[in-house]
Order: sequence, then C-alpha cells, then structure tokens
Amino acid sequence: MTLTAGQTVIMILVIALGTMMTRFTPFILFPEGKETPKIVTYLGKVLPAAMMGLLIIYCLKDISFQAAPHALPEMIAIVLIVILHKWKGNVLLSIAGGTVAYMILVQLVF
Repeated sequence: MTLTAGQTVIMILVIALGTMMTRFTPFILFPEGKETPKIVTYLGKVLPAAMMGLLIIYCLKDISFQAAPHALPEMIAIVLIVILHKWKGNVLLSIAGGTVAYMILVQLVF
C-alpha cells in the first residue's frame, strides 16, 4: 500500500492528536486544586498489582512441565527476579535481570 504525502501528514496529525488527548485529559478532568475521586484513587492503588498478575499469567501460560526443558528457564528467571527485587528493591533492575537471564538460558543453555 502506498500513501501520498497528504495521507501521511493526516495520519501523523491524527496520531499526535490522540496521544495529546490521552496525555492532557487527566489534567483537565482532575485539576490540581480539586480532590481526586475515591474510585480513581482506589484504582490507582489496585490496578498496578492486578496488571502485574495478568502479565505473569500471560507470560507463563504456554510453559510445559512435561516437555523439555520442563519450565526450568522460566522458574530460574522468576527466582532471580524475586532475589533481585528483595535485594535491591528496584523494579526495572529486577525485570531487566530476569529478562537477560531468561534469554541467556534459552539461547545458550537449554
């Protein structure tokens, strides 16, 4: 599919507008001097943990304990993530460390 320059510009403008709307809407709906609704505060507390749970389930849904390597790379990476997080308390370090360990295990070991 080929796009003309005009179609490309329009597409970029629509994407930019959509991005700006998602960035600015919270500041318009919840100004600084006004109290945030309780439901929004509640969702801000519970949704991060719920999303992490969903991501964990999604990442582990296709592993097999019957077939080689019997989920060993995944379990080793999970243990490393927990150890890194308990040790340093840094989420990004934990995720990056677990990802690197998993990729090394899958590519070079198993």
